[in-house]
Amino acid sequence: MGLLNKLIGNASEVSIESLNEQYGRLLIENEKIELGFKLLRDTFMFTNKRLILIDVQGITGSKVEYKSIPYNSISRFSLESAGTLDLDAELKLWISSESTPSVSKKFDKTIDVYEVQKYLAGKVL
Repeated sequence: MGLLNKLIGNASEVSIESLNEQYGRLLIENEKIELGFKLLRDTFMFTNKRLILIDVQGITGSKVEYKSIPYNSISRFSLESAGTLDLDAELKLWISSESTPSVSKKFDKTIDVYEVQKYLAGKVL
């Protein structure tokens, strides 16, 4: 089911050590990666200061967009838990005063989305 989840775009957790090796150069002084998830090619991670979205673009993946979202610019968020027939849970984030979610990420059933929500609430509220 792990490969299927990746193919349909569901995030799975990534070790902090692995994220530090790959993306440590994106961090500022005293910033630490606290949680991270990987989709097929994209990654998103929560640090003690912001949310970083890594979007691998193009066929070759040589072009990469790094989007940084400070927690204080997240105005609201929602969590939709996985159901019996629904294989994934979904997290949506609204940035500033936007009327539609700016970020939407799906998680497979191996992720405790309530812990992700709790973590995010601690940073945003």
